Amino acid sequence: MPTRRTPVEDALGRYFASLNAGGTIDTLRWVLEKGEQSFLTYLRERGVEYIDQIDVKCCRDWGMELRTRYIDDDLKASTAHNYFRYTRAFLSFCVRDQLLERNPAKTGAAEEFLPEDTGKRDRQFWRADDREALLTHVSRRVDRSFDDESIDTERAYRDRAIVTLLALAGVRGAEIFRDPNDERRNGCIWADVDLKSGELEVFGKSREYETVGLPTKARTALARYRKAVDPPTETWPVFPTGHYNSKRKALIDAYDATTVERWLEADGDRPNTAIVDDRLRKTEVPPPALSKNGGRRVMQRLCDEANLEIDGEYLKPHGGRRGLGHELYASGRSEYAQQALRHQSIETTHDAYSDIKSEDVANTIDEVMDATGEGQ
Repeated sequence: MPTRRTPVEDALGRYFASLNAGGTIDTLRWVLEKGEQSFLTYLRERGVEYIDQIDVKCCRDWGMELRTRYIDDDLKASTAHNYFRYTRAFLSFCVRDQLLERNPAKTGAAEEFLPEDTGKRDRQFWRADDREALLTHVSRRVDRSFDDESIDTERAYRDRAIVTLLALAGVRGAEIFRDPNDERRNGCIWADVDLKSGELEVFGKSREYETVGLPTKARTALARYRKAVDPPTETWPVFPTGHYNSKRKALIDAYDATTVERWLEADGDRPNTAIVDDRLRKTEVPPPALSKNGGRRVMQRLCDEANLEIDGEYLKPHGGRRGLGHELYASGRSEYAQQALRHQSIETTHDAYSDIKSEDVANTIDEVMDATGEGQ
């Protein structure tokens, strides 16, 4: 029976001191204490300070967190299971150390949300030829929109900006789109974009604001998109939702349902969507940003239009970031990969690309040798 309240940090310190596992301790420390998304960071964000506050629900939610990272392609399924096993082992130590009565992670309910581990690694990344094909498609689509009335010019500019950011700036979908399940992730707004300095401020995975450097193509795409949309206020989302009910609700929340209905009736000869869009602009009421699912649908539509098919799938938002990092890492520029992906340590970058195939490395070496003439 626990007789005292022990801070989680102290319990972790005792746990690591009890181990005699050589380099394995570094891995455990990274997952449980030191990493950007460690178990300790997860607990702190939820106000859990003491070991006896960790219950089955807490562990169950940790399993859901790992599952979310798997869905976002940040972890493979086997890694998510390993991370949970590390957590369970730590909590078993806490039971032996009389800090807990029982291990809350050692239940079926706690493990329910962990992803199924099929042994296959499914972490899509945009390959260079697919990326260039899609970038070419969205640029040509902007050009065609001036002569083809079936293509909305503003939307064409938007789509090109989305693809260019995902492909070349190393951003996550959750950093530029809205996450309905996270009240702090409302999508980027124009106040976050500094075209003069070429920077974008995002709410990063660290749950702190981070600065993203914009490559020339991404900066240019955003600048031309901004000129096309002419946002009425800096709090306007860079990528607004096209969902009518969501936009209408934004007006109702700012005014009331009666007022909005009166506006719709007074201008009844026009489509309701056009009326709501105009009112949002005139009243400077920002609509919600495009959601993560909305961003995925945009990517799926664009890939269909460009006749791109990747193993029966489409180019997913997070794959652009991974493709950029893969290309930099495989070419021997691991430090640039770390900077572009905003990893706090080079170890994170090494871990993220530990699955780069040996033939990729060999091909890179061949290219370098051919360029220098040393391979002859």
